Amino acid sequence: MQTYRDKTELIEEIKRRYQLYDQEFNDIEENEKDTLIPGVDKTPSQNISYQIGWTYLLLQWESDEKKGIEAKTPAPEYKWNNLKGLYQSFYNQYSSYSLHQQRELLQNQVSEIIQWIESLDHETLFVPEQRKWATTPAKWPVWKWVHINTVAPFKNFRAQLRKWKKEKGTE
Repeated sequence: MQTYRDKTELIEEIKRRYQLYDQEFNDIEENEKDTLIPGVDKTPSQNISYQIGWTYLLLQWESDEKKGIEAKTPAPEYKWNNLKGLYQSFYNQYSSYSLHQQRELLQNQVSEIIQWIESLDHETLFVPEQRKWATTPAKWPVWKWVHINTVAPFKNFRAQLRKWKKEKGTE
């Protein structure tokens, strides 16, 4: 897994990967957002709904902990062994939004994540067991949770969008 020296490096990578990911939607028409292409796991709407869902949860976990509420990971109604159900809830929740609205939602959440990271000190971000919601047997520091819910899927899901466009014949 990619690592970071400090929060500035993490923020710059989030911005870079998000921008590249978001640009893939520029040439997807609204009437194509729900088109499933054989050989590609998700429609463009499902692709971005997944991103919106996970970035929302990341922010929610932090918000709950700051309020003294026990954060339920991954989500109150779901356990880690039922992620397919969680993903479907993301698709159901955001599929009625236009692609433009979905992009705006994700952009706002990415901006909020960046502001949150900027507010954290080095220890909180890079030392394990600084947040209850991030304390698991794996002992991941907060930055890894941020990475796997932003940078990593922005890369992977960008590739999926490119494959979707290629298979559709628009790239």
